[in-house]
Amino acid sequence: MGARRIEGIERGAPITITVNGQPVPAYAGESIAAALMAAGWRAFRRTETGHAPRGFFCGMGICFDCLVTVDGAPNVRSCMTEVHEGCVIQTAET
Repeated sequence: MGARRIEGIERGAPITITVNGQPVPAYAGESIAAALMAAGWRAFRRTETGHAPRGFFCGMGICFDCLVTVDGAPNVRSCMTEVHEGCVIQTAET
């Protein structure tokens, strides 16, 4: 199947992002949340009260469960932000 997800839809160019200090493959045009999920991340942060794991949930920027730090900017919604070459992401799950 290669780089195709759905017949007729092509993935963007392969790129590398850095997540918690580790190189992670991604594709131009996909969201940070999609790249993290494809790489096996399920929890991106924990709640302050109870420390319950939070990750990709609504996929449209409403719930704020997928917040990460991107290129030094905290509280970025990973479901609404595209990856870019050299993107540095820090989750609260380190």
